[in-house]
Amino acid sequence: MGVLEERAEVEKVIAGATIADALLETATRHPDAPAFTQGEETLTWSEARERVLRIAAAFTALGLEPGDTVALMMPNRTEHVLADLGVVHAGGVPTTLYATLAPEQIAYVVGDCDARYAVLDGPSQVERWAPVLSRLPDLRAVIVLEDCPSGDPYVSWESFLRMGEPGAERWRDLTPDSTLTVLYTSGTTGRPKGVIVTHRMALYECRVSDMTSELPAGSVGVSYLPFAHIADRVISIYLPVVRGTHVYFCPDPGGLAATLARARPHGFFGVPRVWEKMMAAIQAVLAAEQDDSRRAAVTAAMDAGRAYVESCEYGRETTPAVLEAFQRADETVLAPMRALIGLDRVRQTLSAAAPLPIDVARFFAGLGLRILDVYGMTETTGAATANRPDSFKLGTVGRAMPGIEIRIADDGEILIRGTICTPGYLNLPSDDLLDADGWVHTGDLGELDDDGFLKVVDRKKEIIITAGGENIAPSLIENLLKEHPLVGQALAYGDGRRYVVAVLTLDGEVAPAWAAARGVEGDLAALASHPLVLEEIAHAVEAANGRLARVQQVKRWRLLPDEWTAESEELTPTLKLKRRVIHAKYADTFATLYDA
Repeated sequence: MGVLEERAEVEKVIAGATIADALLETATRHPDAPAFTQGEETLTWSEARERVLRIAAAFTALGLEPGDTVALMMPNRTEHVLADLGVVHAGGVPTTLYATLAPEQIAYVVGDCDARYAVLDGPSQVERWAPVLSRLPDLRAVIVLEDCPSGDPYVSWESFLRMGEPGAERWRDLTPDSTLTVLYTSGTTGRPKGVIVTHRMALYECRVSDMTSELPAGSVGVSYLPFAHIADRVISIYLPVVRGTHVYFCPDPGGLAATLARARPHGFFGVPRVWEKMMAAIQAVLAAEQDDSRRAAVTAAMDAGRAYVESCEYGRETTPAVLEAFQRADETVLAPMRALIGLDRVRQTLSAAAPLPIDVARFFAGLGLRILDVYGMTETTGAATANRPDSFKLGTVGRAMPGIEIRIADDGEILIRGTICTPGYLNLPSDDLLDADGWVHTGDLGELDDDGFLKVVDRKKEIIITAGGENIAPSLIENLLKEHPLVGQALAYGDGRRYVVAVLTLDGEVAPAWAAARGVEGDLAALASHPLVLEEIAHAVEAANGRLARVQQVKRWRLLPDEWTAESEELTPTLKLKRRVIHAKYADTFATLYDA
């Protein structure tokens, strides 16, 4: 079947439907099935829909008109999803803001989408909004879930819920082309842009995601990434609504390990940095093992796991000997190791937002896990390509989803066309995004192999062009540097320069344990200047350089005293590098690296 025929088949399944229709169908078919668990409370699908309708009625009573935007700033919790869907059922448009936005950024986004209402979690969010409320005259009310301030414009969550009784059915007036949400890109290269996502786009993405997965009916998932990020919005809101699955919420990512142990999910999605942190934590435990025989047994088992997963790659074959070795290793070592991190029931593990470093993929292959890299963006409602359980290649982001067209432009840019593509940006021209033939220009450079598997090389605008005219992908260098467990983050720099330099940070979990095992004490800042640590980082740079062409090699580097976080602004909320911020913040450091 050709790509256009595939698209037509999927569109036939979702014809005329909206997310509100999907919620009604799921609540009718699976009324008593668990939907959302937060803490000790679990809502069934019928209970969830009842609360959504009550929230929709309350918004209507408050004065929300069809098409009005509601800004949400809350962690991953049941009320966040219910409020989001309640806005939709009232005919409004929800938009989730990243909780790390500064007041000025909040004012920009709220003003750009002309939000008339806001729903905030509590004091922390109120504090961020308070300095700019006077500049948002069209914001009619701010609903606060916990510790609501008194006085206008604040309304407590309890008071809000008492405002209306279910009855209005504006959701029946929605169409597939109605705006489901507006999501603002995280702004790695400037001001965020509001991406329009329609019901049709989301339902198409849900259907093809379901078609390409092996998740069982009634599967369990964990929600911990921001709902301002398209991936968790699809995985933890829209897909569960469509499939009737069960979501455990993790409001604080620091509690992810405990949530995984409790939920034991069938599917788990992590951005590369999450997988890197999990790998570093496991490596630290393995490194602390003093029993040589146990350490050797784990190494042998992981070798068997890696051999098995790699034998399952597209075009390869699993021999009886490889399968037998894996089954033996899995029963005695690997399954218990997966259970320790709450992934003993997992059927599908995914990664996206940036290409997963191949060493990370191979490490988890050693645990018997196939981390399936997928690729897409907010402008494509998430995944446009995906590795599948029965068709994957490590080091690639898979093949096009059913009905989605992928091609590489003459300059190497990845282009995407299909039902999942946005009609454009809110209040902005989309000429640079969408061409006359409907292709989305991703801004990423990629390569398609003969089997149709896509490999992402780097961001088009982030390619380093040296003074000698060499084109260098910084992520290639950075991923090799981060293969050393001590290195938390790395940024390669050298546009217009004669050679490449790098700034690096220590991993906040691995570095203290590594140092303590060698009798070295101190915080990260102290460790970053310790001779033993600097010597080890030098080895890491040397090892990376050994796998790079001469023009790509890091000639000088600097280990920084602090970790990079979204709060300190070097990372986006999805833990991608904000290169412009880092370039500006460490301009003096880069200058000294070239002056040395």
